[in-house]
Amino acid sequence: MNWNWETENEDYLQRTIQRCRENKIILPTFNQLKNPNTIPAAIKKKLKEIDIDEIHPLNLFRINWRNDVETGGIGEINYLEIPKEITGVKARIVGLIGKHFPTGAHKVGATYGCLAPYMVTGKFNPDYHKAVWPSTGNYCRGGAFNSALLAVHSVAILPEEMSKERFTWLKEIGSEVYATPGCESNVKEIYDKCHELVAESDEYLIFNQFDQFGNSVWHHEITGFTIEDLFSKIKGENDKLTAYVTATGSAGTIAAGDYLKVKYPNLKVLASEALQCPTFLMNGFGAHRIEGIGDKHIPWIHNTKNTDLVCAIDDDHPMRGLRLFNESAGHEYLNTIGVDENVISQLPKLGISCISNLISSIKLAKYYEMNENDVIFTIFTDSAELYTSRLEEMNEALGGYSVKQAEIDWNIAMKNQTIDYLKELSYYDKKTVHNLKYFTWVEQQGKEVEELNAQWYDEGYWKKRFSVVDEWDKLIEKFNEKVGLGI
Repeated sequence: MNWNWETENEDYLQRTIQRCRENKIILPTFNQLKNPNTIPAAIKKKLKEIDIDEIHPLNLFRINWRNDVETGGIGEINYLEIPKEITGVKARIVGLIGKHFPTGAHKVGATYGCLAPYMVTGKFNPDYHKAVWPSTGNYCRGGAFNSALLAVHSVAILPEEMSKERFTWLKEIGSEVYATPGCESNVKEIYDKCHELVAESDEYLIFNQFDQFGNSVWHHEITGFTIEDLFSKIKGENDKLTAYVTATGSAGTIAAGDYLKVKYPNLKVLASEALQCPTFLMNGFGAHRIEGIGDKHIPWIHNTKNTDLVCAIDDDHPMRGLRLFNESAGHEYLNTIGVDENVISQLPKLGISCISNLISSIKLAKYYEMNENDVIFTIFTDSAELYTSRLEEMNEALGGYSVKQAEIDWNIAMKNQTIDYLKELSYYDKKTVHNLKYFTWVEQQGKEVEELNAQWYDEGYWKKRFSVVDEWDKLIEKFNEKVGLGI
């Protein structure tokens, strides 16, 4: 991304302004998504009349963690604390809930973070360019949704073995869809398709979540602040924010850890991945079933110096958790071990990678022998609604679910979780992970080795990228003034 935020093409900018004027599109600032109560009262009032998944431009203002699905307004932060009856550990494990974003997943935030700066600086021509969203899951959903809200042609690229719910939804929203060979782990094949499209025509503009800093900036500013705010509201007198846990994925969500480390210097950031493809842990490869987390390479936007631990999760465990949290027999069993009915009713808000994040948090709590004053935050990115076909597949392959099987799954995936495949990273461990970027980004994707070195040695590199929000917000406000809708 070009870090000169002067207008790149005045004609493109004017076309974008005209498109927004015609379609009554107002762009929210990052600060409004961070603090939704600052959204203009007129917009908040109109939101109550608009379904959260409707293709309506005002739904751009719902790209935040505080949507009240009952009233349609802005409410409290959406989160779920998983009790010790499920986790088997003393530490408090709290997850932000992504289900209540438009599209049912938090990735819609990352795509807005990537697209909006291009729109307000004339780097994108809505009359010509097609917005390409390469993804292993929810990112292309978010990109297609935001593209529809902004009246932009979208192109979704994702592996052919992803859940059928994703493909059905993308086609229904009108996105141009390409299914690339392989599964969750086949990221290079996605890049190859991007190169093929760009070689075919310059109308394809790639918004690659793995190298677009708008992705990590959105999470740094908005997810990081939301966790800080929530912790201040739920902490006990002696509680401390001990850790932040998330799958590595595109390295957007984990950037909230950079924000939190400034606020809580002793905080540990753990990056989670699949044991069947242990890229960070073992420089490995493979294929796995934890959809949406990406692997086999280190994202360009990942500040590896701020990652303290890595753990790898056997993909069998979150799949067991998916059945436990969604089948009626699973709910029946959890009730017998004392899990509150309100918690049980909310467990379907956790998709596969969410359960993997939960398991990673359990492993971390056991590794550090955490107590009831330790608070671990993680992210519940999406919900089981996106994986009903996976539940059907498991029922067909394994038979109907029973209370006895639920007991077995809870013991394996939760209670008896161990600290194997978890590693604290030394300085040189972190540098080893960082150096893996060379092979993907310099050799394959044309990045400069000078910038790769700057990411490691230049202390101002990451600060500069994460401090751009105020500048972006000024550009958005100026852009909205030119659109002239007067709200």
